[in-house]
Amino acid sequence: MRRLRARSLKTDVRTTLRLWHGNVTVLVTFQVWRVAVIFLIGLVSASASWAQVAPPSPGPTAPLTLQEVVSLARSKNPNLLAAQQNLLSVKAQEIQAGLRQNPTLTGLGTDVTNSASNPASPYNYSVQVSRLFERGQKRRWRLDSARSTTDQTRDQYTLQEQQTILSVKQAFTTMLLAKAALKLAQDNLKDFRHELDINKARYDAGDIGKLDYERLDLQLAQFETDETSAELNLKQSSYQLQTLIGFERVTDTFDIAGDILPPPLTPTLNDLEQRALAARPDYKAAQDAIRVADANVKLAYANGTTDPTLEGEYDRVGTYNSAGFNISIPLRIFDRNQGNKETSKYLAQASRFSEIAARAQVYSDVDQAWAGYAASKTLSDRYNGHYLDEAKDVLSIAQFAYEHGGLALLDYLNALQDDRTTTLNALNAYAQTWMAVHQLSFATATEVTP
Repeated sequence: MRRLRARSLKTDVRTTLRLWHGNVTVLVTFQVWRVAVIFLIGLVSASASWAQVAPPSPGPTAPLTLQEVVSLARSKNPNLLAAQQNLLSVKAQEIQAGLRQNPTLTGLGTDVTNSASNPASPYNYSVQVSRLFERGQKRRWRLDSARSTTDQTRDQYTLQEQQTILSVKQAFTTMLLAKAALKLAQDNLKDFRHELDINKARYDAGDIGKLDYERLDLQLAQFETDETSAELNLKQSSYQLQTLIGFERVTDTFDIAGDILPPPLTPTLNDLEQRALAARPDYKAAQDAIRVADANVKLAYANGTTDPTLEGEYDRVGTYNSAGFNISIPLRIFDRNQGNKETSKYLAQASRFSEIAARAQVYSDVDQAWAGYAASKTLSDRYNGHYLDEAKDVLSIAQFAYEHGGLALLDYLNALQDDRTTTLNALNAYAQTWMAVHQLSFATATEVTP
């Protein structure tokens, strides 16, 4: 009987990893038509039909790419939607900051029940209109502070959005790895079952002993366990990604498509650092905080100025009319807002130190992310360019030698285990490189992939 080498039937894992995501699952939604019959008054019977398209089933109809998943998260993630409303509420405070002081209308009447001919107690009516006038450009500095606060909140929202997108990218990569691991586990299980069938025939023919065959059969449990674990990991990673996107209810029809092999990056470390300084929202928020603090300093000094209140008055006493005015000026002898002035100055200085710390954090984050990318990319290149091929060759030689009696079963099982471990390590190395790329994109607040 011809002996087949099961491992030689396996395609190169890199080719397998490039092909598995090409499968497209199409979700077909059937349209349901409902027929409604309307009976008209005065007629025996009449009927009419309307075609109505049923609402589509939840979930995508085709595998989503990374860009599509990110776009969905931006538009559907409830945490981001809540943060958007918070940003709008902060911006609305600009309207409040620009409001001017309202005038005050006061009316007064005395002895209104007396006759006008009673000179002892004539009726008396008076109307006063007063308004406080702000000095020191208080409204200007309130507006400046409110607008700077809006800018700061907008940058904080952008930071939250980037953190959410980072989580989405990481979950996408985790699901992509789970899909690749499941495909690999299924291929390994299929090939090993074929190999086990061949060795069963050898055992039945007396070519190998019962011990060797049963030890091979025990290895089948490991391959089956790998497949079950990979299926569970894929489901859990899919549910996590759907939740991050903003789906209210997860579905098993959700699917993604992408390349597990990480791309090389062209920007240099210095380029990435400059990108980060120009785009990082947390650094921009620190700069906005300086403008907010400076505006608050000016507002604190403006609040220390005196605001006069002017009042115009009309009086009618009996048959006599008169008009007058009044001016009220607080004497700010003791309270000139001294404490708030000092507090605002210290806070302004603190915001400048915070900006320096934020700038240093930008350099640190980019440098750390770059170091992580360089290390993981080197490791994934080693697997892709050397170890995967070598593990496959070792297994092929060991399998051929075992089938021809030139290698012990234990050595063949060790080679089988080494091949499985090497392939899984390669997948993990690819995923770690993708994670490093996503972290580098987050650290620079730009998309670093070509």
